[in-house]
Amino acid sequence: MELEERARQRREEIDAILERKPGVREVQDDEDRFTVVGAANRETYENWLTPIEEHFVCHRNPIPEEKEGWHVSLSGDLDGELSMADLRELPTVAVAHTMECAGNGRGQHDPQTGDVQWGYEAAATAVWTGVPVSSVLRARGLGSDGENETRWLTAIGGDPAVDGDIYVRSIPLSKALSDCILAYEMNGQPLPEEHGAPVRLLVPGWYGANSVKWVSELRVMDGMVTEGSLDRPETHARWQQEAYRFYPAGDTPEPNKSIDEFDTWEQLRSERIDHPYAFDQNVMSVIGSPTGEEVIEPGGIEIHGVAWAGDDTIDRVEISVDGGETWEDAEPFGPEYSCTWRLFRYEWNASEGTHALVSRATDERGRTQPAKISGPKKFSEALENGEYPWNEGGYGANAYLPNAVEVEVVEISSSSKT
Repeated sequence: MELEERARQRREEIDAILERKPGVREVQDDEDRFTVVGAANRETYENWLTPIEEHFVCHRNPIPEEKEGWHVSLSGDLDGELSMADLRELPTVAVAHTMECAGNGRGQHDPQTGDVQWGYEAAATAVWTGVPVSSVLRARGLGSDGENETRWLTAIGGDPAVDGDIYVRSIPLSKALSDCILAYEMNGQPLPEEHGAPVRLLVPGWYGANSVKWVSELRVMDGMVTEGSLDRPETHARWQQEAYRFYPAGDTPEPNKSIDEFDTWEQLRSERIDHPYAFDQNVMSVIGSPTGEEVIEPGGIEIHGVAWAGDDTIDRVEISVDGGETWEDAEPFGPEYSCTWRLFRYEWNASEGTHALVSRATDERGRTQPAKISGPKKFSEALENGEYPWNEGGYGANAYLPNAVEVEVVEISSSSKT
């Protein structure tokens, strides 16, 4: 596809999404490669369920135009294909999931890196309805669990390739069988095309890059996808073996057939895994209100927000009203589901002046959000120094100071109120 034509199509996609999704805004894309919009307002992060109209969108290849007769091919140790009618005849489940782009927070890296300059707005929670991947694979003769412990499921997107580059991701087969689904509804509505209609893979608790949109093929393999492993003419390993990997400035990641640690944070700490992969989400939190745009008077005000940790649960959320100098515990409340964010609130007795409101979360493994993102020369020692490692792709950022909310508390006279 010619670059000019792709730019035109991308512009049309964004304009159409902005028209039907009033709660999002276009996000800066320095290379003009992605269709990308994010939550327009902080208020999105004071609610547990994200309306479709406020849910972020990110993809590079064009949305498929022809969806009639869509089917999912099964390959590797499986064969055959499933039409959408076939999928709808299989057992159906609804799964709540906090989706987060692996590049969320990329725009907070200094120096700047990557293309799409996200702040905190590439995260959302929705309820997805579809067919458990386990039902699909078991019905097609997948072997016993003992044979699957070290195997991988590769999902191939049916979106038109840009420059011959198709979107392919591999996840451990154990994860796929545990809780993944092929989703065709979102928040009780037919899946919108920008979110992967007619069907997408949904990988709960893992970065959105793994939840392949417009799934056209599922393949069970002995390892994750590498170049040449699919016997296809297109290039197909970029999004697994190059993109969505963590590495310092100047490095080039080498492909791996398999790894045995899927927790992103533990990969970053591991000496066994060079250039970790973006799988499970890092612990993260965002304040939804106040937003910093409203007038606040002295007195009691409730701070609201959300915190999540991928496959892990949130153990603690703390609030600082002085930019991280002092901290107090917030109260978790509301729905509590695996792989979704948790609401939190904190009653603040606001005093006059300027305040920097910050939240930081700790997961069940005792891992706490770091204060800031390191410089590019401190990748290997960043976590030990309480910083998040700057990386070439700008992935996985979860520092709390870049997401601070500055609020002004002002006494308003009675005459001004009238």
